Amino acid sequence: MSGRWIEQWEPEDETFWREKGERIAKRNLLFSVFSEHIGFSIWSLWSVMVLFMGPQYGIDPAGKFSLIAVATLVGALIRVPYTFAVARFGGRNWTIFSALLLLLPTGAAYAVMEPGTSYTTFLLVAALTGVGGGNFASSMTNINAFFPLHKKGWALGLNAGGGNIGVPVVQLIGLLVIGTAGAAQPRVVLGIYIPLIVIAAVCAALYMDNLAPVKNDTGAVKEAVKDAHTWIMAFLYIGTFGSFIGYSFAFGLVLQTQFGRTPLQAASLTFIGPLLGSLIRPLGGSLADRHGGARITVGTFVAMAAATGVVIYASVIESLTVFLVGFISLFILSGLGNGSTFKMIPAIFQAKAYASGLAGEEAEAYGRRLSGAAIGLIGAIGAIGGLAINLAFRQSFQTAGTGTAAFVAFLLFYGACLTVTWAVYLRRPVEIPAKRQLSYSEV
Repeated sequence: MSGRWIEQWEPEDETFWREKGERIAKRNLLFSVFSEHIGFSIWSLWSVMVLFMGPQYGIDPAGKFSLIAVATLVGALIRVPYTFAVARFGGRNWTIFSALLLLLPTGAAYAVMEPGTSYTTFLLVAALTGVGGGNFASSMTNINAFFPLHKKGWALGLNAGGGNIGVPVVQLIGLLVIGTAGAAQPRVVLGIYIPLIVIAAVCAALYMDNLAPVKNDTGAVKEAVKDAHTWIMAFLYIGTFGSFIGYSFAFGLVLQTQFGRTPLQAASLTFIGPLLGSLIRPLGGSLADRHGGARITVGTFVAMAAATGVVIYASVIESLTVFLVGFISLFILSGLGNGSTFKMIPAIFQAKAYASGLAGEEAEAYGRRLSGAAIGLIGAIGAIGGLAINLAFRQSFQTAGTGTAAFVAFLLFYGACLTVTWAVYLRRPVEIPAKRQLSYSEV
């Protein structure tokens, strides 16, 4: 094994955490956020590139939705192997490799981004950007191992939120390029990111660590796959993160297609929602730490359903102002829900451990094993929700010329998520006298 390896890691030991662990964990968190941030920017690259693709490219709105959909799909699927890569190669080592791998889709896009390139080529290059989506899974799995349970909501929320901000940042850069160099200069955006990718890899090499105690546990993976809570949380994460990433990729294209905005006008609005949704994600985790993830998640889905109703109304009356209020609210709420749902995952499995009679370190070890195994799968399935959103928009615009039908489908889905969260985690809470704060009603 090469690189910097830490042989002993005991974050639940208060003395170890205070004297040594916290400092190391926060340093790794900082540079994990930076690398994941660049990964999200590259994954969402085509939400910006499509704004540069005017009539001379010969691609209709349905074709553009397909470009961002294929990037979403690959990013979702690749999260599963990325999850296990951390234990196999080490969090630091994998962060270096996965950061450098981002040069492939960025360089390929730089080479082909011009009128006359075949649509098949664009599809293949868009698919390559999916490697940026995989960075989330490996980063979250890595950071999950560094922090104690009572800090996981904050740490995972900050890690994911800082990564999510990569979406609005690349969109802001796209806006600046369109506003200064013009809509015919997409390569300027790509040229900005190539050195940033290299810097992320170098920082990971210099300042991050590998945890030797973190190992791939095939038994835990099998147990997590068989556990109903893994699939329930994956379903809920479709509603939160699937909404965030799907809306992030599609927002600018919806504004162009449904409201006739120019590339500059669309770009000037596109970044707002993802930015606010990213910034609020750590708050969702922090609120879940204090009040229980299930309670915050239920409230989030209620509000998301209401915001979707506003968007549907705006689509019917063709009001851009009302549409923006509702749509940006969806971003904020999905970000809040992202933080609360991810906090629920480790708490659910630890609550199960106490409910089954385990106690102390044995219960904590059980919770870490299963939550670590489940996080990658849940993250992958949640990202597939972004694919579903883009495909729903594609079908809705292709058949009706507006996104109204897609939003009606989203409203029904949020209702289902609300019902499932309430029925499983709030309706009949599981009482755990020894660890009352970890009952399912409070995970």
